[in-house]
Amino acid sequence: MSRVFSGVQPSGNLHLGNYLGAMKNFVKLQEDHECIYCVVDMHAITVKLDPLTLKKNVLEVAAAFIASGINPEKSIIFVQSQVSAHAELAWIFNCVARLGWLNRMTQFKEKAGKNREGASIGLYTYPILMAADILAYHATHVPVGDDQRQHLELARDIASKFNSDFGNEFFPITEPVIMGVATRVMSLRDGKKKMSKSEESDYSRLNLTDNKDEIVNKIKKAKTDPMVLPDLDCLGENGMFKDQILQERPETVNLLNIYSALSEEPMEKVISNFSGRQFTHFKNELSDLAVEVLTPVNDEIKKLLGNNSFMEDILKKGKEKAIEISDPIINETKRIVGYF
Repeated sequence: MSRVFSGVQPSGNLHLGNYLGAMKNFVKLQEDHECIYCVVDMHAITVKLDPLTLKKNVLEVAAAFIASGINPEKSIIFVQSQVSAHAELAWIFNCVARLGWLNRMTQFKEKAGKNREGASIGLYTYPILMAADILAYHATHVPVGDDQRQHLELARDIASKFNSDFGNEFFPITEPVIMGVATRVMSLRDGKKKMSKSEESDYSRLNLTDNKDEIVNKIKKAKTDPMVLPDLDCLGENGMFKDQILQERPETVNLLNIYSALSEEPMEKVISNFSGRQFTHFKNELSDLAVEVLTPVNDEIKKLLGNNSFMEDILKKGKEKAIEISDPIINETKRIVGYF
């Protein structure tokens, strides 16, 4: 059976993009794969974060995993920093990866912005730690959004170079898993920007902790355009939106993608149902759907966070299972590189 690895940062304000782009797909993957899901707290401290907030956020992400449908009896759920293989393998990979590879990473440039010289080394080497996260478990597949493809390519390059340098085929060349139409959910205020917990306006995202009134209000105020909903001519032969509509109506595309992902209906059916309609009608339907899907998740997160001992027990068991898999891999890696 193939092995899936993925992680979510505990940086607060889990939102619809996390749910549709990651957690909802994690649930599907556990049916046919061995799945390892990690709360990546080591990645979270690449930017300054209050320690008490970090601990709180770790439990929130773990609770969101379970509330979304990930079964801790079937999948491994654990906290990254509690398994030393991640840090140990990251250093070895620091010595395998090339500086030019990291210089091509566009996400560092985006996150560091104009303050590149003031950014942490951790933010710069983040993709190498991500490679270690994946390969410490010999994961064969990783569910990724479009913005993470470059990092997975780096993990593949590192695995390939390690194998070549040491004359073996020890690390697998991990394959990406791209799932669903809403793998990259965009901002409700700007359809060309990814939905993000760091965006200043809370109206740019649907948080998993939002109540019914907040969900309805945010969708009501979501940016649209003056035209009616498009017809099937907006789709190409591959069933994807044509480039022209992606450029001219990004907010419309985003809301349609969100509806399709929440309803699990193909885009052709969604467009057929709403073609020619005004946005007021569509937003009302989208609001009802979002409330129906997200409210049970919200309620379950709150319930789980009210039972700390239960959550801590799940994470403890997950850590033990993760160590059981990663220890032989990191030990063999050390042997291969010649550690005494």
